[in-house]
Amino acid sequence: MRRREVITFLCGAAVWPLAARAEQPAIPVIGYLYVGSRESSTSLLAAFRRGLSEIGYIEGKNVAIEYRWANNELQRLPELATDLVRRQVAVIVTPANTPSAIAAKAATTTIPVIFGIGSDPIKDGLVTSFNRPGGNVTGIHFMTGEIGAKQLGLLHDLLPRAARFAVLVNVENPISKPFIADIRATAENMGAEIEVLTANTGRDIDAAFSSLAQKPADALIIGGDALFNARRVQIATLATRQALPAIYPTRDYTEVGGLMSYGPNLGDAIREVGAYAGRVLKGEKPADLPVLQSTKLELVINLSTAKAFGLTIPPGVLAIADEVIE
Repeated sequence: MRRREVITFLCGAAVWPLAARAEQPAIPVIGYLYVGSRESSTSLLAAFRRGLSEIGYIEGKNVAIEYRWANNELQRLPELATDLVRRQVAVIVTPANTPSAIAAKAATTTIPVIFGIGSDPIKDGLVTSFNRPGGNVTGIHFMTGEIGAKQLGLLHDLLPRAARFAVLVNVENPISKPFIADIRATAENMGAEIEVLTANTGRDIDAAFSSLAQKPADALIIGGDALFNARRVQIATLATRQALPAIYPTRDYTEVGGLMSYGPNLGDAIREVGAYAGRVLKGEKPADLPVLQSTKLELVINLSTAKAFGLTIPPGVLAIADEVIE
């Protein structure tokens, strides 16, 4: 072989792998839009990744994720959603928060959006039907807005003489209205008094508990909200300091010292969000994927906190508990 031919062959061999690599398709990118912070959503993110892996997608291997965190500043959500659209992600997921889902839907009519929310997605204008969502949006509906009456009933079973209940909600969250209405209707039948306290910042939470210190309630119901979940240690600690029996919307609170929780298993719901995102990446259309309703609700009781409060959990309540934390 002539020297020139050898050089040509070697150059071609060097260029070929580069060309082959260049022709390989880029891995898909998921836009992950969350109203809270990365630090407060470790468990949700782990559940989302589990769902993705069930469909065959592993972050960093065959899928990438662009994260956008609003750090509980709701006004930033439209800007962050628009940024993901500009980034041309393959799908946008909005786990566990209605305002995030609304912002994503407003930002695009073409990029698929997969939500996880506790409010009614039809009333929120996200879909037109549970079975046939239509458009580019679908997701998982977990019942957070419809559990207020049951939570009040559980507190009443625990404290049959209780007559005054406080409810803490974030009025910027769409689920707060049906949640409060549900509680008020049940309280009226019980002959109980309800006081609604609102908070949309950490300082507001402190102020709400200061108000309760001045005008005590017999028990407290905490509404479902991403801010509250991020501040769950603060909320559970303040309730404990005031020896105020409280019921929370998810097990995350009881795991950090809250008395009891009743509500959806968010881990299961957000895992389904991940699985739906994976199915869309494989070619399924949101319009053809029905909105899944996560009906699994769980009661978790922290016996250590009950003992610290000097409370005895009635046998009937213990019997229906899904988990008792010793």
